[in-house]
Amino acid sequence: MSRVSRIVSGGQTGVDRAALEFGRRTGIPIGGWCPAGGWAEDLTDPPGLLDLFPELEPTPSADARQRTRWNVRDSDATLVLTRVGLESPGTSGTVAIAEELDRVHLVADVEDVAAVRGWLAQLAIGVVLNVAGPRESQAPGIHAQTRALLDRVRDLLVG
Repeated sequence: MSRVSRIVSGGQTGVDRAALEFGRRTGIPIGGWCPAGGWAEDLTDPPGLLDLFPELEPTPSADARQRTRWNVRDSDATLVLTRVGLESPGTSGTVAIAEELDRVHLVADVEDVAAVRGWLAQLAIGVVLNVAGPRESQAPGIHAQTRALLDRVRDLLVG
C-alpha cells in the first residue's frame, strides 16, 4: 500500500493545482473540496475547476475558507508549501485551521526537500494528504516549484 492513499486539495492555481496534477500523473487518487461553482482565480465561471478536476466536490459556499477548513478536516495530515517571507492570507488560514483542529501539519519552504522528506517519512501508511499553499498570482512560479518538489519526494508518496 502507498504511503499516501489520496491527495486532497482545493484546486486553486499554484500549490493546490500542482498537487492534484501530481496525484493524477502518479496514480494517487485525488479529491477534496472547492468553492461553490468550482471557482479559482483562472476559472471564475461555473463549472470552473470541476471541468479540470471532476473529483473535487463544491462546498455550499463560494467562500474559499470553507473549502480550506473542510480539506483540513477531512485529511489525516496537511502539507503547506510556501516561500520564506511570503504573506498569503489563505496559506496562513490553512495553518490556523490545522492548529485549531489539532491536525498533523508541516509548513515548509517549497525548496526545502529535506524537511518535506523527513516529515513524509514519519507519516503512517495510507494517509489522506492535504496539500496547500499560495496561489500562483501571489507566488509566481510556485506551481512549477511544487511540481519539482513532489517529483523529488515521489518515493515517499507513491512507494
